[in-house]
Amino acid sequence: MIAVALLMCSGLAPAHLHAADLSPRSGHIWNQIVQEAEVLGLPTQFLKAVPADFVKFEFDDLQAFAAEYHLGEHRMVLNRTLSFNAAGGTLRSLGRLTHGEMETLYHELFHAYMDYLMTMRAGDHPDPLLAFARWQQRCRYSVVLITPVVQRKADTEERFLSEDESWEALNETWAVFIGWAVWNQLGLSERKGRSIQEPGKSREAWLHRLEEADREGKLRGYYEPKDPAERAITRKRFLAPSSRLSSEELEHLMGEALGFSPGLVAQAAAILFAGEPRLAVPHRCKQVQP
Repeated sequence: MIAVALLMCSGLAPAHLHAADLSPRSGHIWNQIVQEAEVLGLPTQFLKAVPADFVKFEFDDLQAFAAEYHLGEHRMVLNRTLSFNAAGGTLRSLGRLTHGEMETLYHELFHAYMDYLMTMRAGDHPDPLLAFARWQQRCRYSVVLITPVVQRKADTEERFLSEDESWEALNETWAVFIGWAVWNQLGLSERKGRSIQEPGKSREAWLHRLEEADREGKLRGYYEPKDPAERAITRKRFLAPSSRLSSEELEHLMGEALGFSPGLVAQAAAILFAGEPRLAVPHRCKQVQP
């Protein structure tokens, strides 16, 4: 869950947490995540691109979401249950988190990465992934299909999204995939077999799960409506399966963010590409990226 700081929060940390207290602890938590993820064989490429002191971590008793990332404030709020002894001091060892908790954590870490790309000084060389994201925002996420009733995926409505809504829809779609990829890698790594980075049964199983997830419409994001009247009805609007992650987006995420091997990226992209005739892709998206 990504929160836009200027619209959804006051911009003030809790009274008992001062900025001077947050930075050293937060830097330690980020370094801990990178180091322990490497030991577990999980993706660290996009994590290493973010300075350790960029994100300010907090723990709280969240009700609506398992975690929140506040854009602009560079602030990540995690459920207290993810902390050591649930004391809200520091993050539990990644090896002691459930697969679902790791999925949530990676989802929010990716939001932090995108936040960093937006705020860093790119100079004359803007980040390629961010440039691609902005292009996708305009050509794929400005007009989407949603499922007004989540349980009825076949019933869809067309929506023209605002700039904020389209950017959130893209970010959530991408973060959903990042979390999904890590969750399934963890599920397979506990079994005997080779890594999904190398050809073998584990990779085949991961790719089979990807095909299944696409068939079941799981690779799609959501956004929070900006219209107060609509937001009073629902806090989230889920995209329809026909507005799910594209094969081109998957290639960029797996290669540039997750750092997966070219062979695995190509196989995964081919699976999604096979199902793309049914996607709701505007004509201008099919043109060559400027």
